[in-house]
Amino acid sequence: MINNVARSLAAAVLTLVPLLAAAPVQAAEVTTLADGVHALPLAAESRTGYERSSFKHWVDADKDSCNTRMEVLIAESRIAPTIEAGCKVTAGSWYSYYDGLTLTAPGGLDIDHMVPLAEAWDSGASQWTPARREAYANDLGSDRSLVAVTAKTNRSKADQDPSTWLPPLADARCTYAADWVATKLRWGLTVDQPEADALTTLAESCGQQPLDFEPATDPSK
Repeated sequence: MINNVARSLAAAVLTLVPLLAAAPVQAAEVTTLADGVHALPLAAESRTGYERSSFKHWVDADKDSCNTRMEVLIAESRIAPTIEAGCKVTAGSWYSYYDGLTLTAPGGLDIDHMVPLAEAWDSGASQWTPARREAYANDLGSDRSLVAVTAKTNRSKADQDPSTWLPPLADARCTYAADWVATKLRWGLTVDQPEADALTTLAESCGQQPLDFEPATDPSK
């Protein structure tokens, strides 16, 4: 009888764990990278069914003729960019913080999804509506969600998480970890164990690295 009761209690706890993990994190409770890592819900990842086309991008959400890529290039250029007809950005000055390089021609830049689309799918986006996935892929509501970086570093990163890839510039890694965690918290995404371990190690070496985020709005509301 005791064993049966114990089994029932254990089953109840296991049922509650995912529900507790999925509870929204209050942004005011998170002020440092270490706080953010601790707040991330832990879950196994699955790439079953993933297709890049499930995340529609780059779109012109505000209908101003500038798609998301161009909006990021305009916003991140350190000088007034040159913009030709049709909102084609042709020149400017961009600092790629992953590798510390400055570029003046946009052709050498990729717009990196801080948390790659495939990683987002693995971490919860597979359950989202197409509208939420589109909002994620074109998120201009947070400076850290999309970042202009050298094509070389973006393609080196591909769809990897911080357990297998970090920026080649060592001084960028604490900022990168904070941006990664903030993006996952913003969108309610999970982490798997190797990712959590890597982020915990980073947080321990980054001191009081600040972190802030605002939860993303639901496009269906």
